[in-house]
Parts: sequence; C-alpha cells; structure tokens
Amino acid sequence: MESGLMVTQEFNIVDLINLAVAIAIILAGTLSVFYIFVGGISFILSGGQEDKIKQAVHTIRYAIIGLIVTIMSVTIIKIVGYVFGFDLLSLISWDRISQLMSDLIDRIVSGSSPGMPGSGSLR
Repeated sequence: MESGLMVTQEFNIVDLINLAVAIAIILAGTLSVFYIFVGGISFILSGGQEDKIKQAVHTIRYAIIGLIVTIMSVTIIKIVGYVFGFDLLSLISWDRISQLMSDLIDRIVSGSSPGMPGSGSLR
C-alpha cells in the first residue's frame, strides 16, 4: 500500500497519461505494420484461392486504415497538446518510455526511489 502512495507522489498524472498515450501509439503502429506483412504473406500463400485472396486483401486494407488512424491520432494529439499547453508526445522515444517504465516498476516493486541503494533494476 505504501509503495502505491509513493508512485502517485513521485509520478504526476500527466506523466502517466503521456506514457500510456505513447505506448498506445507505438503499439498501434507496430500492430498495423505487422498485419500488413501478415496480409501480404497470406496473399502470397493464397495459391489463387479467391476466398483466401479476399481475406488477405481485407487484412491489408484494415491494417492500412489502422495505420492511417494512428498517424491521424498523433496529429490530433499534437494539436490538442499545443492548444492546451501540454507536450503530449514528448515520450515517444523508446529510451524515454523504457526508462519511465523501469522507474515505475522499480518504485512499485521496491518501494524506493531508483537512485537509492538497494532499489532493484529490471534492465
């Protein structure tokens, strides 16, 4: 219970929201690209069967739509952040995300600050 209080005191809500948004954007983009490849491989391996070709084309189409929606959401988030004075996309770097996640996990698990002696590190 006490470590939960430390997390809320040392991480403000804006940092946690930024982290969640950054992870969601990276995950959505990665999954879209992955499904484009899956659809392409399915298309190649369809063997000329019309049902399989149609399914592969649908997979590629929806993955491209997902990628476009992801890119549009980044643009909209950047505009909204600019209007309200937040830097909502400051965490979209892999190093920053992994550092914040590691710090958060360390604080939850050990109940101490990451710079303190005896705090565990998951890196």
